[in-house]
Amino acid sequence: MDWYATVFEIIDMRSFSNLWYWIALAVAWSTVSHWVVGVPFDLIQRAERRGGEAQHDLEDMVRINCNRILYVAGMSGLWIMGFAAAIFTSLTILGFWYRVEFAQAVFLLLFPITLAGVMSLNTAAIIRERELEGEDLRNRLYRHRIQTQFLGMGSIFVTSLWGMYQNLTLGVLR
Repeated sequence: MDWYATVFEIIDMRSFSNLWYWIALAVAWSTVSHWVVGVPFDLIQRAERRGGEAQHDLEDMVRINCNRILYVAGMSGLWIMGFAAAIFTSLTILGFWYRVEFAQAVFLLLFPITLAGVMSLNTAAIIRERELEGEDLRNRLYRHRIQTQFLGMGSIFVTSLWGMYQNLTLGVLR
């Protein structure tokens, strides 16, 4: 049996929400790791290389996004947390208790991205509290991006293991 047939047998494209789910998972994590606290990563790199106006633009954009994130969290953070808890509890019960595969897939996509959002909130609070600028600001943004990428890698790994497990066990039951 050739390699492609083996891979497509393990990751069954008809199971676990099909190929579009995997594409959406990859695009979601690519997007989440590109936007660091609402700032595109290329702006951080440009500020490091050129300094001057690029660094000033970075600091302004980070300040605006940190203020926006912290304002939303301060005004409606408890409501957002309550709705998120209700949604994730529903998805967990539907997906893992009642074995609804779509709910499992949505949970495995959204829950880690929500954790990345909480990490962004924490980074925004640190940036504002310490009033980071210049190299310290860029280092903090780089650290946040690396943490987000590790979270994404772990999420994709766990999701792919779970998806393969679902496909293999459902393949036996069919």
